[in-house]
Amino acid sequence: MSIGAAVRRVRTYGGQFLLLAVLTLVVTLLVSGVPRLVNRLIQQGLQQQLSSEQPARRDLTYTTGDIVTEAAPVMPNARRQFDDLAGQMPPQVRSAVAERWYNVDAAPNRLVGPDLAARNLLVDLGLRALPGVQEASTLVDGAWPNETFVPGRPIEVALDADVAGKLNLRAGSQLRIGVADRNGVLTKASPVLVSGLFRPVDRANGIWDGLPSLLRIEEPVGDGQPYVIQAIAAPVTLDKRAAAGWEVRSDWRYRISGDRIDARDLDQMIDGLQQMQRDPRNELAVTLGVDVPLRAFAAQVHAARTLLAVISAGVLATLAGLVVLAAILAARRRRAEFILLRARGGAATAGARRSLAESLLVVPIAAVLGWWLGTLFPGAPDPTALYAVGAAVLVTLALPLATLAVPVGGSSRRDLVRVRPSARRLTVEVSLLLLAGLAVVLLRRRGLTLGEVDPLLVAVPVLFAIGAAVLALRAYPWPLLLVSRLAARTRGSVTFLGTARAGRSAVAAPLVVVVLAIGTAAFCGVVAAGVDASRDRAAEQAVPADALIRGERFAPDTVDELLRVPGVRAATRVLNGPADRLATDDLGTDARIGQAEVLLIDGPGLAGVTREAGVDLAIPPVLRTARAESGPLPAIVSPAVAADLARAGLEGSAFIAVQGQRYEFRVADTAESFPLLPGNTSRFVILPWQALPTRTTVPVPTSLLVAGDRLNAEALREAGDQGQLRYQKTGAVTGKERPIGATVDTRADVRQALGDGGANGVLAFGFVAGAVGGTVLGLLAIAFTVLAGARARGQVLSRLRTLGLSRRQWRGLLLVELTPLVGVSVLTGALVGAVLPLLLNPVLGLSAFTSGIPVRVAFEPGLVVAVLALGAVALGFAVTVEALNNRRLRLGEVLRLGEES
Repeated sequence: MSIGAAVRRVRTYGGQFLLLAVLTLVVTLLVSGVPRLVNRLIQQGLQQQLSSEQPARRDLTYTTGDIVTEAAPVMPNARRQFDDLAGQMPPQVRSAVAERWYNVDAAPNRLVGPDLAARNLLVDLGLRALPGVQEASTLVDGAWPNETFVPGRPIEVALDADVAGKLNLRAGSQLRIGVADRNGVLTKASPVLVSGLFRPVDRANGIWDGLPSLLRIEEPVGDGQPYVIQAIAAPVTLDKRAAAGWEVRSDWRYRISGDRIDARDLDQMIDGLQQMQRDPRNELAVTLGVDVPLRAFAAQVHAARTLLAVISAGVLATLAGLVVLAAILAARRRRAEFILLRARGGAATAGARRSLAESLLVVPIAAVLGWWLGTLFPGAPDPTALYAVGAAVLVTLALPLATLAVPVGGSSRRDLVRVRPSARRLTVEVSLLLLAGLAVVLLRRRGLTLGEVDPLLVAVPVLFAIGAAVLALRAYPWPLLLVSRLAARTRGSVTFLGTARAGRSAVAAPLVVVVLAIGTAAFCGVVAAGVDASRDRAAEQAVPADALIRGERFAPDTVDELLRVPGVRAATRVLNGPADRLATDDLGTDARIGQAEVLLIDGPGLAGVTREAGVDLAIPPVLRTARAESGPLPAIVSPAVAADLARAGLEGSAFIAVQGQRYEFRVADTAESFPLLPGNTSRFVILPWQALPTRTTVPVPTSLLVAGDRLNAEALREAGDQGQLRYQKTGAVTGKERPIGATVDTRADVRQALGDGGANGVLAFGFVAGAVGGTVLGLLAIAFTVLAGARARGQVLSRLRTLGLSRRQWRGLLLVELTPLVGVSVLTGALVGAVLPLLLNPVLGLSAFTSGIPVRVAFEPGLVVAVLALGAVALGFAVTVEALNNRRLRLGEVLRLGEES
């Protein structure tokens, strides 16, 4: 066999080899390019996740706490330890640090002076030495504190211009600082001079994120309490004050940047953070806020990679099936050539060697081209070169193996007789079904490690789809046989001939490929719909209304005031109490069964708000119908609390404290979870607010649920703040501390946050790629299915046309013959895609994308519409392919030349 002859044969059968080359290119392109795209999306998601977090959630902070130093200078020690701490970090953590700062603070002391006295201001001043502050700010008045210590000079400080303006301070203000006694008299007082005022160049610069802030005033926490501010002092000043016995604290902050973390090494990064927390050599207090978002993001990445493994298995298995179909079709078209080769004395493997030589001229080139195109995709590569090489080798061997499988004996009219499956084939099919069932059971029992490519996980979708296709192949000829017998009694021949041929068609391999492709697309659609619905439920669990106002305590009339806000249609009260120990009596005798959080719900009010907000929330009847009666309150408790109460014999009477008052309750029902409670809360007691007995003091709400249209979050926040202030000033007991400002969360914002950021980009990419790729490959597989029997149909149509079959009848016959095949393949694939999520959902870990709410995969009505539309498109596509193929074959020549033309 010469290379020239092989080249001529490749050129002669160019269409077949072009199809094989395109499939090879697509396979290696996916193997090379998709991991890059996934890594790119993960990297972008990681950067967005960290950039959206608060500064405290991105920093690694070391602190010494408050200590009293003596003569040792604190600033050189802090600088030396600044570098030592960075050197002690694990390498993966150290490389992720983008910015770092350190500072030494002197504890706040009372500040007095004529400028403060002019406005009757009570102020405490803390000193901070912060290297790099001059480069990060602009001096607007005066000068920076003198770096040289001169005995007898005042302590020079620099203040933020806005802070100084609010406190009536300016450059040159003369002040005194010292320890104030109960009467406000200073002891150990030292003079202070405001040497200059500055403004930050960029308030977003991390240097200003140290706490307490240099750019803000800490307002008083109660009546008679001082404002607290921070001022910049020279390092030498802190050294001298520490030597004089002032309390000082050193802080070292290292900011993690998503740009410096390789998403592929995320697990190693988290392990490094754990190692830092467990390091026994470190005597400092360590705060690692960054590990929380990193763990949450890693959980999403692992779940997304696991889902991508399932989708990739379906897509690659479909492509493998298409390669096999293309090789079989090519070998069948050249069957006469291989028979002639054997007749001239060629060996049994002569045809296979010839096909191998031809494949070697086409497949490796296409594989290299596909791999190179994949490298052009953005993103970091994965070590997938061996997979691409393996795929190229298998595709190269596909045509020679198909050549060996093609029979070279006499032909038989398999379309005219019903061929009973052989015992060998039945054994293989039954084995496949048993293997698919066993794989599903093992996967459900064993579980898997999320984020890793588990061979069993990859095999289950493929085996399940093949098993479903085998069952469909065995089942669908029987209804066609019945229809064919009924059609034989009618006058027309189109229905009879079409159903008879459809029932006898041998399309096992093509139908399996179609089921794989459509099953993959349907799987993506069903899981995507399940995740979307679960996110809606998660948002409703967090905010079972249109908006939720949180605060400390609101005045009882705040609900009425909210109803006056434009757009508000309904509002109700909620009380979230802290965890408290359960008691056996009203005196508070400990029941010794642990603590439980308490939630007071106004049942009718909650029902009205959820109804107005359009939230489908099943409120237990106990909460809706409870009324004020004598005896224990009916309560909804968690299973853990119910079990503990039952063991203690207290399920009929127990006590729990609510804002200082104890209420008796009984277990009326149990619930695994309830809206407004965190998903990880396992111990809670829910009481009906409207059924509380009359007491001297009544509980007041800590949260407010609001339903309405076009709600103004700022107006709701203002109403909440006013309600808190009224409670503080007009209640029976006036609060001493200023309440924290109310916060407003809308259900729409919570729902959007669940779908944005994190690794949601990877998840969306997997769903879209799987659905589109499965649909396109499914249509291509249907084309192969049509072409597999095109020659036999062409011969029959040629004969029927000569017997008087009209063009319209010919089209009807074609439609009747192809409809069952296309319909059963699409419906079986859709059924596989609908059932497979039910089997795999418990092990996929998709709750990482739904705030811990379990993802429920259920029947989607939209799937029926999609299947019908896809079936219509597939049928039209199949008829078009058949018509084009028949026009190319010229049916008259098919009849004259015979069956092997």
